[in-house]
Amino acid sequence: MRVCIFCGSNDGDRPAYRNAAVAVAESLVRRGIGIVYGGGRVGLMGTVADAALAAGGEVIGIIPEMLAEREVAHRHLSELHVVGSMHERKAMMAALSDAFITLPGGFGTLEEIFEVVTWRQLGYHEKPSGVLNVEGYYDSLITFCDDAVARGFVKANDRKNLIASDDVETLIDALLALVNPLAVRD
Repeated sequence: MRVCIFCGSNDGDRPAYRNAAVAVAESLVRRGIGIVYGGGRVGLMGTVADAALAAGGEVIGIIPEMLAEREVAHRHLSELHVVGSMHERKAMMAALSDAFITLPGGFGTLEEIFEVVTWRQLGYHEKPSGVLNVEGYYDSLITFCDDAVARGFVKANDRKNLIASDDVETLIDALLALVNPLAVRD
């Protein structure tokens, strides 16, 4: 089993973000779950990879050639796949994963999580997605999603496809409870 981690290529402005990245990586490794992520060695991405590797876990990175050429690729992973585009990256990350966890990040992180949630809404997969709401980082996003339901743009049933928690273990437990073992990975 593997979980995809979406997160920032920067560290953010609080130690709690890095601490959460380490906690997620260590919890997944402790449970025998591999990690799929964007392949970078910087920011929270690098923190996730380094923590999982230090704990003896499997880490698969997928990075576009353009970013790998800028020497952002993490070269000490279990596997590193260099692909031609961001579209290829996201498709491969989704194909190799059984669930998705989003840590703090910027526009790219938001785009990644909303794409996989939309794919589930449209029936392309049945994989669960969640956000770790570190120190309230995603409070306004959670409010936005709830407001989109109230205003009739998102169905309540589809809103349930994005789980949120401020606790690492609670979030991972909730996601794993929704993974269909008969339909694991594409």
